[in-house]
Amino acid sequence: MRFLMLNWRDPKNPKAGGAERVTQAYLEALIERGHEACWFAHEFDGGEREETINGIRIIREGGAASSWRKAKAWFRSQERFDLVIDQHHGIPWYAPWWCRTNCVAYIHEVLGPIWNAFYQWPLSSVGRFQERWTHWFYRNTQFFTASSCTREKLVEHGVKQVQIIPYGVHTKALPDLPNKPLTSPVRLIVVSRLAPNKRIDHAVRALRELLDRGVKAQLTIIGGGEEEGPLRERVADLNIGSEVEFAGVLSEKEKDARLRDSHFLLHTSQREGWGLNVIEANAMGAPAIVYPVEGLIESTLHEKTGLVSREQTPGSLADAIQSAIQREEDYQRWRVAAWERAKEYHWDNVLPQASDWLEAMARRPIP
Repeated sequence: MRFLMLNWRDPKNPKAGGAERVTQAYLEALIERGHEACWFAHEFDGGEREETINGIRIIREGGAASSWRKAKAWFRSQERFDLVIDQHHGIPWYAPWWCRTNCVAYIHEVLGPIWNAFYQWPLSSVGRFQERWTHWFYRNTQFFTASSCTREKLVEHGVKQVQIIPYGVHTKALPDLPNKPLTSPVRLIVVSRLAPNKRIDHAVRALRELLDRGVKAQLTIIGGGEEEGPLRERVADLNIGSEVEFAGVLSEKEKDARLRDSHFLLHTSQREGWGLNVIEANAMGAPAIVYPVEGLIESTLHEKTGLVSREQTPGSLADAIQSAIQREEDYQRWRVAAWERAKEYHWDNVLPQASDWLEAMARRPIP
């Protein structure tokens, strides 16, 4: 069978993140089953118009305003696809109305307040309105997502069918969990694209709060993005440069080593589809302390595999960290539970059911 993924970014896009890692895993799994897979994405500086990555044919044309029209024109010159996957990132591809074959919608999160992080009013309000309207417009299209929180939002917006397919990670859980006592200073880590909606500055401010309380702590920030400059300025303004390391973008091996050495992963995003880096940290024996937002409250089970702060504030995050480091026995229990749970989310366990479902969608009678 032939599958087409419509997604703004592809694996080589400078802004590629968790959504692209998951997308690539799905398509590679379908190729391993003998299918063909294409991926239509936006253009970016330095990107070839077409190339093949691990068997996936990548086509890049257009941008946010024009890519769906470019995709439609390109699509008409291709052999028939059995399934088109219309991936939503605030703005969809409108594929159900032009692809004339089986089509499903794929969404990681309902952006909602994230529009406010990237756009000022009134554009932010326009974005939120059109997103809600788009979901109603797609109400008869089959969706799939990883989070029950996202499913609830979609149903609230009028969508009738939403399938839950969990995310997976390539990170293999450590074969044995080494001893890691809660020694001082507590080692905190953030692994994220440095974007406005990730609110990495909240983790930085929480560190300042801990230090003001006499708690010795260090913070490592892994990742790159447009917010790196402002974050470095914030660290300097707070006079905590000696306690913060900007490690940049690391290889998977280097990232895993940092996670193994850390006591807690911090996640302060406005909203997530799930929080892949939480499971990756868990696989390396590091529980997470996260904000109480959609997605993160599912990837971290409060008081079982980590902690969820009471509020979305640096002070509340600092409270959770300070409480956690006083609970050595609970910390070790969280580590074990998080490590065991991470094994369930390895791609070896997730991809078979995802591939089965996508194949079933491709076999449906053409509407």
